[in-house]
Amino acid sequence: MKINLHPSTTFENRHNAPSVEEISAMLSAIGASSLSELIDQTIPKSIQLTKPMDLPAAQSEAEFLKDFKKLASKNKIYKSFIGLGYYDTIVPGVILRNILENPGWYTAYTPYQAEIAQGRLEALINFQTVVMELTGMEMANASLLDEATAAAEAMTMLHASKPREKKNANKFFVDEKIFPQTKDLLITRAEPIGIDLQIGPLSSLDLTDADLFGVLLQYPNMDGEAIDYTDLVASAKENHVFTAFASDLLALTLLKSPGEMGADVVVGTSQRFGVPMGYGGPHAAFFATKDAFKRQVPGRIIGVSVDRDGNKAYRMALQTREQHIKREKATSNICTAQVLLAVMAGMYAVYHGPKGLKEIALRTHGLAKITLQALKAMGFDGVSESFFDTIGIKTDEVQQSKIKAFALSAEMNFRYENGAIFLSFDEAKTLEDVKAVVEVFAKSTDKKVSVDFDSLVEGLTLELPASLARTSKYLTHPVFNQNHAEHEMLRYIKRLEAKDLSLVHSMISLGSCTMKLNATTEMIPVTWPEFGQLHPFAPQDQAAGYYELFQNLRNWLTEITGFADTSLQPNSGAQGEYAGLMVIRAYHMSRGDHHRNIALIPTSAHGTNPASAVMAGMKVVLVKCDEKGNIDVADLKEKAELHKNELASLMVTYPSTHGVFEEAIQEICQIIHVNGGQVYMDGANMNAQVGLTSPGMIGADVCHLNLHKTFCIPHGGGGPGMGPICVAKHLAPFLPGNPVVKTGGTEAITSISAAPFGSASILPISYAYIAMMGGEGLTNATKLAILNANYMKARLEAHYPILYTGANGRAAHEMILDCRSFKDFGVEVEDIAKRLMDYGFHAPTVSFPVAGTLMIEPTESETKAELDRFCDAMIAIREEIQEIQDGVADKQNNVLKNAPHTANLALADAWDFPYSREKAVYPLPYVRTNKFWPTVRRIDSAFGDRNLVCSCIPVEEYATDSVIEK
Repeated sequence: MKINLHPSTTFENRHNAPSVEEISAMLSAIGASSLSELIDQTIPKSIQLTKPMDLPAAQSEAEFLKDFKKLASKNKIYKSFIGLGYYDTIVPGVILRNILENPGWYTAYTPYQAEIAQGRLEALINFQTVVMELTGMEMANASLLDEATAAAEAMTMLHASKPREKKNANKFFVDEKIFPQTKDLLITRAEPIGIDLQIGPLSSLDLTDADLFGVLLQYPNMDGEAIDYTDLVASAKENHVFTAFASDLLALTLLKSPGEMGADVVVGTSQRFGVPMGYGGPHAAFFATKDAFKRQVPGRIIGVSVDRDGNKAYRMALQTREQHIKREKATSNICTAQVLLAVMAGMYAVYHGPKGLKEIALRTHGLAKITLQALKAMGFDGVSESFFDTIGIKTDEVQQSKIKAFALSAEMNFRYENGAIFLSFDEAKTLEDVKAVVEVFAKSTDKKVSVDFDSLVEGLTLELPASLARTSKYLTHPVFNQNHAEHEMLRYIKRLEAKDLSLVHSMISLGSCTMKLNATTEMIPVTWPEFGQLHPFAPQDQAAGYYELFQNLRNWLTEITGFADTSLQPNSGAQGEYAGLMVIRAYHMSRGDHHRNIALIPTSAHGTNPASAVMAGMKVVLVKCDEKGNIDVADLKEKAELHKNELASLMVTYPSTHGVFEEAIQEICQIIHVNGGQVYMDGANMNAQVGLTSPGMIGADVCHLNLHKTFCIPHGGGGPGMGPICVAKHLAPFLPGNPVVKTGGTEAITSISAAPFGSASILPISYAYIAMMGGEGLTNATKLAILNANYMKARLEAHYPILYTGANGRAAHEMILDCRSFKDFGVEVEDIAKRLMDYGFHAPTVSFPVAGTLMIEPTESETKAELDRFCDAMIAIREEIQEIQDGVADKQNNVLKNAPHTANLALADAWDFPYSREKAVYPLPYVRTNKFWPTVRRIDSAFGDRNLVCSCIPVEEYATDSVIEK
């Protein structure tokens, strides 16, 4: 046998799962002679690319990691004292290895199917409890994207909730001591919707102003000062003015909570609870408020309900408020969270407990205090005497320049403001770091300075003003007081993990959500310190590796989309939608077209599209779809011409949300352009375009990309995500900027997200994917995604009607199964979703974009064997439906209505069902060897909404047979 010394295995072979033999068999099943023929039957020839993408040759996994380590080494890790909402932290090893680096946690999907997501839901309840108790508020959501966007959500929620006395009030006051990135983002959000944003010193605040509806305060503020706002809040209430606080969870272990001061909303970030800085993200922001606002809270709330046996069970609560239902009436477009990071932050609190958190806070405060004392002993003056972790030192310009030079030579980053230097301390700092800081300041005085640190340490005590010191208790629940030994913590994490179905168990065929392989090699660099330990506002020359990554990734995404430039700032798909529309808005404004504010949106669009348009100051005009699910071109043309003087944009998803490459897409884009508008393409389905067509080719002007879909960033149980936007040349000048770090276009709009490059530390995942796949591999991935979808269609269409197909009867990368007729004999689409759990699968997308349907997307990463296993399950379920239809099975008491079936139910002495235990829990032979047991029976959603509880269940309320254990 001849020996080949060249490696034959490529990353593409691992990612694109179907083998040559499987491809041949699937093509035969669907009636296509080749992949090329299938693509020609699926994608209109007029928009197909005529040449390969210009991307670097694919690297092997070993080559990539070797080269990427060199790139990472260009980042310099200095000690950061910059603060401003980003702090060094220590990730407990048990959390790092068993959550952040664990696919059982990071490959799970959003917990819409609560019965197989009880672990994540419990972890999120822990997070909500931490936030509620530290902020002193009555309820909290399960995280938002970052502190700045959370502050903006607070502003818009309060604006929408004005009391009768302030129904015409439109002014929102922001303390000038707010973090700069928050200030910039508030400007972005306020202006399009007509909120009059007033930023200034608190001394200029007039609470009696009839036009004032709300106030935002930073606590502690940008300068580190902690102020008791109790009287200010009381005065605000007397004048019917809302108060919102941007606060710090670690500080609140020592400081009086905003809730105790009477705050209406408290926002912030949980980053310093064991989540690396990551050059800006991802981090879980928090949003806490009063119970009175529960119907207006943005994002998701995890609540407690009961299952059919009365056991306590968790679920996503208040789902009817989700933005895809409110659409153009929504006040927020947020449809995701930072679940993985919220889980980490909550687990950090579980691991350390209230005592451990307080010790960390005391040590952090002590380091700041002893530094101030030492510098005062050397003749420096402080900015404030009341602080938590941040001190300010007054300096003149000459002295500041000297200190900066010495600090950089000692590999330390301070924050330099006019007339002062600020130093923020954190969990990772030590007494040795304090001594190094003092040495830097000493060098600037040209004097030999001696400080008696032993004496300072000996006399160190907590001396907060009585009005600021926290006296209330927090985190008293057993979960925060019994898992401090690593054995117990590890077992707790694993106990929760075992309750959740993820990609480690089986395919998750969610249409529009693209649950593809998140390869281990792509994930490895995420936890490298070269990427995790950089502050987003560190000097640019310390982030050379990041900037090389950004430039390459921008070039690659620009090439893939057929556009001119890319912004990496938006840190979710919804943020990308908003950013794209805001860039279009800025373009129109630059041309004097201030009146262009109409957004045409097809009725088939993603639910966040209308909400994003409203947030961008646009008026939504809906466009009809025809009976085949395509945009009604005649209706589009009529409305574009009717509104041609005010037309700003069309929002179109391509291929459509119905899983079809619409033949008229170029004509659709031309109609918009002729009438003065711009075309925004929603990139949710970009994984059906890569390498075969492109947004630029179809005629769009801007698109966003879901890196957590097409480009392999894992969903993390409901976040993190990234939503960069790619734009045509004429829109490039308006790409978003940042107030601290230069980024964006020459006429950049203000910030879309807090950090200049969004959630930068997860960009290596998409970078790795593109680098290891290469242009050919990415193109093949698209072809195989389309092949897999059409193969499943071929297997299932004899059993379920397929709602929409293209001109040649082909599906794109996804298809919609029509289950509406089953209602005639009592079967709802939810019953199918729950029954799939008994077969070991997560349900496809339920009732979106059409109620009563299932939208299925297999992705290119699943083998034919896995596709067949899922199809076998769906066909078996159809047979179970037929039994009901034929009267063989009872209409109410059957395997679908009673699904899912738990181990407790199957092992119970009594079995009061008209079918066997085997039929219930082992419906097909493969299930016996690969059984995933749901831990609760079907959950009563309505009960959970009527009795909203969004914190840890009190111990005394646990049923003795409850499956939820704390």
